[in-house]
Amino acid sequence: MTNDTRRPGGARATGTAEPNDASRYPALADSRDPITIGFSMSLSGPLGLNGRSALLAQKIWAEDTNRNGGLLGREVQLVYYDDHTDASLVPGIYTRLMDLDSVDLVLGGYGTNTIAPAMPIVVDRQRYFVGLMGLGVNTDLKYPNYFVMIPTGPRPNSALTEGFFELASKQSPRPRTVAFVSADAQFARNPILGAAENAEKYGLSVVHESLYPLATVDFAPIIAAAAEKDPDLLLLCSYLDDSIGLVRAISQSGWKPKMVGGAMIGPQTTAVKTALGPLINGLVNYDYWLPVPSMMFPGVAELMNEYQSRAPAENADLVGSYMAPQAYAQMQVVEQAVAATRGLEDATLADYTRGASFNTVVGTVKFGVGGEWDQPRVVQVQFQDVADTGAEQFKSTHTQVVVAPSEYVSGEFIYPYPTDTARASG
Repeated sequence: MTNDTRRPGGARATGTAEPNDASRYPALADSRDPITIGFSMSLSGPLGLNGRSALLAQKIWAEDTNRNGGLLGREVQLVYYDDHTDASLVPGIYTRLMDLDSVDLVLGGYGTNTIAPAMPIVVDRQRYFVGLMGLGVNTDLKYPNYFVMIPTGPRPNSALTEGFFELASKQSPRPRTVAFVSADAQFARNPILGAAENAEKYGLSVVHESLYPLATVDFAPIIAAAAEKDPDLLLLCSYLDDSIGLVRAISQSGWKPKMVGGAMIGPQTTAVKTALGPLINGLVNYDYWLPVPSMMFPGVAELMNEYQSRAPAENADLVGSYMAPQAYAQMQVVEQAVAATRGLEDATLADYTRGASFNTVVGTVKFGVGGEWDQPRVVQVQFQDVADTGAEQFKSTHTQVVVAPSEYVSGEFIYPYPTDTARASG
């Protein structure tokens, strides 16, 4: 089984085991019990769309792996439970996975809010643990068997917004002030700390900071309070539904900051893009992968074709460029560590992962301090020329232009974006 191509078919149903049936996968050489991989995943609740996208990519990986002989010649099966985007359910899920299901390997679910509450159980059991898109989860714990599939690098708090502030600092006239508007939730704390560091680094004064509850529906007063300070830049740290509410409120307010975005979890998701349509034009925000020429790593085109063909039936994000490559690569890391060590022993897998380089659909990945990537690979994207609310336009990059860092740039950064299209009334 090679690691530089995607391999195409069955994941295990939620929380239940299918009988091992090597006839489904003729390449399997070993009829022993399957290798089970367990995890919690947010399949419903505020992050359900992203969780379903991650799970679809993980299913594709399991099918690919089994069609190519499995792991150590054994079929691989996924055991997963819906945490409903509720962190309080996560400890019980991981206890069940390890004590009742007795899974061979455990993985981190999607995002900080799922990975962080799993860590005490994982640390207590000394398990090998590869998470998905957790931000700064291990900064204080320093658990040596933790690794995370997120391209934020050794300074995860500041990585999301570094490019946003660097771009701003190169404009003429140079912006001088910034406002922070953030959801009052665990996922937002580290990015806002990093944004404050970046603002200081690039010589911008923070003239306004505000938090809003995740249950907020009316964002007009929140935007009005920020607009009173008339900052040059507006940095937002939001989830999915609130990203829509914030952008609509900015449009309706008539306020025109020179740059908006930065740390939003939302504009990467097709449902958010199509809900906003042309209102999203001009927004500048982080992302992890887009199909620009410099990021077409081996196997990723095949993965995305397979993913997009199956996404409607799985009720997953229709495009999937944010979640699918990282989730598939998460599984490739585990696969390659198991194959290289010829076993499932947690300490041995962790030792190998700390020193190895992994060939994945998001490029070569090597882990550094705290299990973070040793080098960041966060891109800044500006939405341009979004014409309507159709999803198809977001499968290419003409509406999503990578504007930083330089090695991945796919088009021109426009500053400030033309206000007639960027702030059309919503």
